[in-house]
Amino acid sequence: MSGVWTLASIWIGLALFSTFISVRLGIATALSEILVGIAAQAIIVSFFTNFSLGTNESWITFLAGSGAIILTFLAGAELDPSVIRTKWKEVSLIGLVAFFTPFFGCAATAYYILNWNLMASWLCGVALSTTSVAVVYAVMLELGLNRTEFGKVVLGACFINDLGTVIALGLIFSPFTVKTIIFITLSILVFVFLPRVTRIFFERYGDLPAEIETKYILLVLFGLAALATWAGSEAVLPAYIIGMVSAGVMGKNHAFIRRLRTLTLGFLTPFYFIRAGSFVSVQALVAAPFVFIILLTAKMVSKIVGVFPAAKLAKYPRLEAIYTTLLMSTGLTFGTISALFGLSHGVITEEQYSYLVATVIGSAVIPTVIANAFYLPRHLLDPQPEIDKTRVEDKKE
Repeated sequence: MSGVWTLASIWIGLALFSTFISVRLGIATALSEILVGIAAQAIIVSFFTNFSLGTNESWITFLAGSGAIILTFLAGAELDPSVIRTKWKEVSLIGLVAFFTPFFGCAATAYYILNWNLMASWLCGVALSTTSVAVVYAVMLELGLNRTEFGKVVLGACFINDLGTVIALGLIFSPFTVKTIIFITLSILVFVFLPRVTRIFFERYGDLPAEIETKYILLVLFGLAALATWAGSEAVLPAYIIGMVSAGVMGKNHAFIRRLRTLTLGFLTPFYFIRAGSFVSVQALVAAPFVFIILLTAKMVSKIVGVFPAAKLAKYPRLEAIYTTLLMSTGLTFGTISALFGLSHGVITEEQYSYLVATVIGSAVIPTVIANAFYLPRHLLDPQPEIDKTRVEDKKE
C-alpha cells in the first residue's frame, strides 16, 4: 500500500510543479501538465530504469479517465443552447471542415509519403482528425472565453469535429452489432428525459451538504461510460452530449459547476494530462524525427487549409479566425483513444502508435502555445475573473 501512496505523492507533486510552471510562463495549466509528463517519463527512462510512473496502474487509469469524462461533461454544460441554435451554421461548418480536411489529408500523407498500409493510413487519418475538447475547454476556462459567444461556438465546433472522428472510427474499424443498437437506443432515451429528470432532482434535493448533485451526475456519467465501452464506443462521447442536453439546467447552477470544477481541475485532470504526456517516447522521436514532423505538419496544414477559410466564411475577423483555426488544430483525447484502438486491434504497429501519440500530444501543445502567445483575442477577455463573479453571486443568494 505504501507504493500507492508514494506514486500518488509523485503525481500530485508533478501536478503542483506544473501549476507553478503555468503561472510562471503564463501558459495554460493543461499544457504545462502535458509537458511535465513528457519530461518526467523521459527522465525516468534515462536515469531510473528500476522505477516507473505507473501510468498503466488501474487506479491511475481510472482517475485519468474520470478526469477526461468530467472535464468533457463540463465543456458540454458550458454550451449555451440558444447560442448553438442561432449559430448552428457556424458550428456545423467549422466542425465538419475541421474533421474532413485532416481526415483525408493525414490519411493520404501516411499512405503516399510514409508508405503505411491502407488500414493504418485510415487509422492515422482518424487519429489526427480530432480536436481536443479537453484542451480547448481547459484553455478557455482559464482565460474566461468559455463564457463568451465566441468560445461557445468554438466548443460546439469541437463537438461536431470529434463526433465525426468517433463515427469514422466505428464505421471503418468497428462492426455494427446488436450492442451498438442497444447503446444508441438507450443513450437517446437518456438524452431525451435527462433534462427534465435533472431539473426535478435539483429542485428537490439541490444544495444539500451531502453534495447529492455531484453523486447524481457521476452516476449518470459513469453509467453511460460503461454502456459506451460495452458497445465498443468511447466513454467520453456520451459525457459531452450529457453536458449539452443538461446545459440549460446545470449551466445556471454556478455554485454546483464551480464545486465540480474544483474536483476535476484540482485532482482528476492532472492525472489525465500528465499521463497523456508520459506516453510520448522521446527516444522514438529522436530515432526518426522526420516521421513526427511530417505527421504534425500534415495535421496542422490540413486544419489551416480547411478551418481558416471556413471561419472567414462565417465572417470571423482575422484575429478570431486565426485563433479558432489554431485551437481546432489541437488534439488529445480522441486522438490517443483512436491510436490505442488501432494498436490493440493490430491495425498499426507499436512504432506507428508512438508516432501518432507523439503527433497528437504535439498538436495539443504547439498550436495552443502559438494561439495564446500571438493571436489571443484579448478584446473578448473578461477583466473580472470568474471566481470573483461566483463569489458575488453566492453573496447575493
